Amino acid sequence: MPQKEPILVSACLLGVACRYDGDSRPNDAVWALAERYRLIPVCPESMGGLPIPREPSEIVGDRVVSRAGSDVTEQYRRGAQRVLSIARKFGCRAALLKEKSPSCGTGTVHNGKFDGGLTDGYGVTAALLRENGVAVFGESGLHDLVAFLGGEP
Repeated sequence: MPQKEPILVSACLLGVACRYDGDSRPNDAVWALAERYRLIPVCPESMGGLPIPREPSEIVGDRVVSRAGSDVTEQYRRGAQRVLSIARKFGCRAALLKEKSPSCGTGTVHNGKFDGGLTDGYGVTAALLRENGVAVFGESGLHDLVAFLGGEP
């Protein structure tokens, strides 16, 4: 039997309570991918050394800053590097990441004003993965991910 292709998945989408608020965002459609793919759960923020729960953070310029004003850029970068290492180790061509996140946002992230507004952009991890040839998709792009991997949506 051939091995399932590995894909990175934001751990919070698989029900792991690792979000900034200590919650998760389990998604049945994401779990259904496990029938055809090997899901590799990652949480770049906790992997970078941030606690659960933690102060919400947003991208401000080229930095990541918590609502209280702490610069947490290095933790975000460290987590992104660890996720990239995992992608390389498992041979992941794609990642399914939590939308709008300062780590995992794929095309849209919070605007850095902590007002709920959004702006075009990629989270720290999503950007690093893309720069290194890993295709990134948000949870609303599930069908695009499957099509990219050569499966039927």
